[in-house]
Order: sequence, then C-alpha cells, then structure tokens
Amino acid sequence: MLAVVRPRVARRFRPQHRTALLPVRTQLCSGSACDRLPVDCCVVPSLTSDQRAALDAALAAGPKVQRLTASFADAGHELYLVGGSVRDALLGRMGSDLDYTTSARPEQIETLVRAVTGAVWDVGREFGTIACRVTEADGSDWQVEITTFRADAYDPSSRKPIVQFGDHLGGDLVRRDFTVNAMALDVTSGELLDPFGGLSDLDAMLLRTPSAPEISFSDDPLRMMRAARFSSQLGFRPTPDVVAAMTTDAERIRIISAERVRDELSKLLLTDNPRPGLDLLVSTGLADIVLPELPALRMERDEHNRHKDVYEHTLTVIEQAIELERARGHAPDLVLRLAALFHDVGKPATRRFEPGGKVSFHHHDVVGAKLVRQRMHALHYSTEETKAVAKLVELHLRFHGYGEGNWTDSAVRRYVRDAGGQLERLHILTRADCTTRNVRKAQRLARSYEELEFRIDELRSQEELDAIRPDLDGTQIMATLGIAPGREVGAAYNFLLERRMESGPLGEERARQELLAWWAERSRSE
Repeated sequence: MLAVVRPRVARRFRPQHRTALLPVRTQLCSGSACDRLPVDCCVVPSLTSDQRAALDAALAAGPKVQRLTASFADAGHELYLVGGSVRDALLGRMGSDLDYTTSARPEQIETLVRAVTGAVWDVGREFGTIACRVTEADGSDWQVEITTFRADAYDPSSRKPIVQFGDHLGGDLVRRDFTVNAMALDVTSGELLDPFGGLSDLDAMLLRTPSAPEISFSDDPLRMMRAARFSSQLGFRPTPDVVAAMTTDAERIRIISAERVRDELSKLLLTDNPRPGLDLLVSTGLADIVLPELPALRMERDEHNRHKDVYEHTLTVIEQAIELERARGHAPDLVLRLAALFHDVGKPATRRFEPGGKVSFHHHDVVGAKLVRQRMHALHYSTEETKAVAKLVELHLRFHGYGEGNWTDSAVRRYVRDAGGQLERLHILTRADCTTRNVRKAQRLARSYEELEFRIDELRSQEELDAIRPDLDGTQIMATLGIAPGREVGAAYNFLLERRMESGPLGEERARQELLAWWAERSRSE
C-alpha cells in the first residue's frame, strides 16, 4: 500500500523542504527501522531495478564487511550506510570507501570492529568516528568509517560544532549538508530511508539542503564550499534558494579554518570539471573572501577589447591543462591545476594602457608569483606545493621570450635548468595557456613548442640535462687553483656552470684550462 506517513515527531526533525515539485512515492513501513525511528525517516522511495541492484551491491560489499555489519544488529545496535556511499552507489560510481552511522557509541564501535579486523584507527573519537580497513580473502580492501549518530549544536561565533551524540537516525540525517547525502540504507532490512527527497534530487541533479539553507549554512559555513565542489564533482545544480543563501551568508565563511577551506578548494580543483564550482564561488561572493585573486581577474575591458577576458581565459586554461594532463597519461595534479588557476593573477596589478591603444601586463609573471606565495600561505598549503606553483607562475611566459623556433642549445639548457623538477608541468601549463581563436596562430605556437620538446629530448640523449653541473666540483676547483674554501670557490663554480650552459660538457681537461685562464684574467683585473 502506498501512503505518506503522518508525522509523529517534533517539528525540528521534519524536513524543511518537502519535495512538492519532485514528489517522493512512499510506502508505510512496519516492523523494521520505522518502529524505532522518527516517522520522517520512514520515507521509502520506490526504486528502479537498477537502483535496487546498486544498493544490494553496496550491502553485499564482501564477506568480512557483511560479518562486521551483522555484528551491530547482533549486539542490538542500528547501523546504516549513509552519505556519499549511498549517493555514489545510486549513481553507479561506488568505490571502496564505506561510511556508516550507528546508535552504538565509539567504544562499542571499536569493540565490534576489532573482532573483524586489526587495522583499526581512531579518526576522531570525540566526534564519534572509528575507522578501519577490511581486507577480503580475494585481496580487495574496504576503507570503513563508522560514526555514532550526531545531533550537533553550533555556536555562531565558533569554527567548530559542539559535538553531541544523537539517539536516532532522524537527528543525524537532518544535520547533513545536502539531501543527496541525507539518505540512509538500513543494512538489516535493505530499506532506503529518504526523509528529505534526496533520491528525487539525485535524479534531477539538484543540490538542496535538508533544512532551510540559511540555517544549514549558518550551522556549518563550509557547506557553501561543498556546494561549489559538488557542482563540479557531480555536475549538480544548486537550487535558487541555496545560491541565495550562499550569497547572503558568504561572510560567514571567515570563521572556517584555512585548512578546511583549502581542502575543499583542492578537492574542487581535482574534479574533472572545476569551472562550475569556481563560477559559483565567484558569483556568490565566496571567492572574494577565500580566493580574491580569482574574481579580481574579471577586469573591466577597454572599449576596443584590446585584451582578453582574463577570468574566462583562466578557466579555459584550467580546462585545457586538464585535457593535456589526461592526454599525457598523468593523474589529476593539484600543483598543475593551482598553477593554471593562478598563472595570470599578476595581471590586474600590472595592467597599463600604452600609447597607441595597446594594453600591457609587464612582469605579471613575477608579480603573480609573489601573490601566489601570499595566497597559498594564507590557505596553509605546504611549502613544497607553494614553491612549485610559484615557480610555474614565474616561468609560464619563458617560452614566449625566446620567440618561435630560435632555441639554441644554451637556451634549451637554461629552460630545463630553471624549470627543474617542474618541467613536465611547465610543458602542460605553457601549452594550455594558448587560448587564441586564431587557428593559424594556435597551430604555429603548438608547432614551436613541439620543436622545443623535441630539442630537449634530443639534447638529453647527448648529455645530462636534468641535473646540469660544472665539469669540476668544488674540491677539484680548489685543487686546480690552489685556494681554500671561500667566496672565490663559489665564483669559480658559477663561471664553470655558465660555460657548461653555453657550450655543453667541456670535459675535465678543457674545464681546467678555461678555469685557469679565467683565474689569471681575474687576478690581473684586480
């Protein structure tokens, strides 16, 4: 029998958005989870055969996982697969990560988990989460996180929730970020509990909050960053009220720690299509707070359009970098994508209208590298990541400085030396930075860069390029010149390094002769 169950619970646990435009078919539950849950959690949508099969596969997981989940029911605890695990299963993209919520407390969770696997760690006991790795007989691994029902409270001035464990699933689901993440799969009955219409929103590819968005985002402002990330990761569209609340509450993101903002930004950039999420951050004003260099690229163009729309150009460069990254056989690369995002951030500060109507951005590479260091430091990226991205931004114009096709051996060596370990990323970034609509110009630039890469490979086959050093080391320099350690050794080393860059490997004998000649000339001039 199909019916909408009448609510019997306090109003605060009821969904704020009944799916009037996207009705959820429900059936009256009896004798299962509904007997012990708030009635609103007993919304059980009708499923297609594919959806049912996908959820059954998620429940099946592996024999050890099944033994683990069954142990909770045997001990009298409720256990539900929740959040992204349910969402991804319904989308046909389930991985090896399984997230559960339970009535059991952390110490009870740990006891039950340790009976199945010894690979257990404390993700955050104070938050009610115990994690483990379950390895099946066939070698497959499952990463499992089990969290006690939560019913957190929030201090408006605090960065962190006041953690409170809940007594039922309804209180746990209503505190989740979006309806598509607020579905629960009962591991005992196999019922999909969907009190907020998440399945309908999943079908419609919508991002909607379980409670009113202004309440949800006020409780945890990081959910606004997640909305941007899911726009890119899932290709979902936030509803108008979600966008409005993000715009109104954007300033509240300031109470969130830099590390949490950084992590969401990184996840967004590592999706297959970062553009929608970045656009959402900019249009709602969130980027003005967490990434002000990006909206600053929307510079007002002069009436004659003498320079590109730098913001749109940047998004296109990111897209092209991702395409090249994939075509060249690389996994998603955060450093490369950050470099694509930041490569032109020095342009607003360096834009000049020159005589004759030209627009220039002189030294925007150097200025941009400085801005990169400041922003990535503010977002608490690692020193290694910051140095790599700043170097790429500083070097992204180097190719154009040599003209087209005028690469001497010396120029090739310097290009490789200056890029260092970032050479492959620099190849991709430089190629991606060509967004001209002039087909002939684009083809010419592509051929020129292909020639450069060919020259690098050719020269690398003849000599050591990846770690260019002088033909004599410091000890040999001191022995040749008869000097002690000091500044003179450094000057001699730099002289030989410059000769190595200009002429390639000299050999030890020739290097000694040229070093002695240089030393004699230096002594005469002093």
